[in-house]
Amino acid sequence: MKIYDPSELTWKTDKELFKRMRTELFTAVVGDVMDQIGLYHQFLPPCIRALRNDMIIVGRAMTVLEADVSSQGETGFRNPVSASTFGYMLEALDDLREDEIYICSGASPDYAVWGEIMSARAIQLNAAGAILNGYSRDTNGILALNFPCFSLGAYAQDQAPRGKVIDWRVPICIDKVRIEDGDLLFGDIDGVCVVPKAKEKEILTRAFEKARSEKIVLQKITEGMTAKEAFEKYGIM
Repeated sequence: MKIYDPSELTWKTDKELFKRMRTELFTAVVGDVMDQIGLYHQFLPPCIRALRNDMIIVGRAMTVLEADVSSQGETGFRNPVSASTFGYMLEALDDLREDEIYICSGASPDYAVWGEIMSARAIQLNAAGAILNGYSRDTNGILALNFPCFSLGAYAQDQAPRGKVIDWRVPICIDKVRIEDGDLLFGDIDGVCVVPKAKEKEILTRAFEKARSEKIVLQKITEGMTAKEAFEKYGIM
């Protein structure tokens, strides 16, 4: 049962889309739609959470590949990336574009891969936030900047002698989820989901429809309709 005007479910720009996602959508409804079309592994592990519960993150993925190293005083590296303090981290950070999200994975989660100064640079570049399959640090500073950051939590141990960025804007995997550069990322208090760019129009159109329908169902339930009646009529629960 369609209870919306199809013309209301269109958008022309990413900015318009992201604004509407922030106000109308939540990760559960987007995840439900992806399940319905057979995309069953689109949520990042639940241990990747916002530093503050009210944080919402939405934007395009700028994928960053990290790797563990052991460079505690060693010299004579054959690979110039290994000789650099952070590998390509600074280059990747400076390559962030407006409404992009720095999403990093690939290394052991034994150290922080994001901090306050990186957040300040990302804000200067109008980036949308950071999502890390690892820890973040300088937590009070990040919170003071009100920068959306999703990570495994707060941990001060630095990446410099332990990990390096070895590439960026390449495909990465977090658990069962493959993330391509440019995929749409959406996170809130319930987690982070990855919306594949090739399917995003279908997924988000259906998500807006479902979110509006759920409001009707909620209203009907509060007015006394049974759960069974509501599901039979609207197909939503």
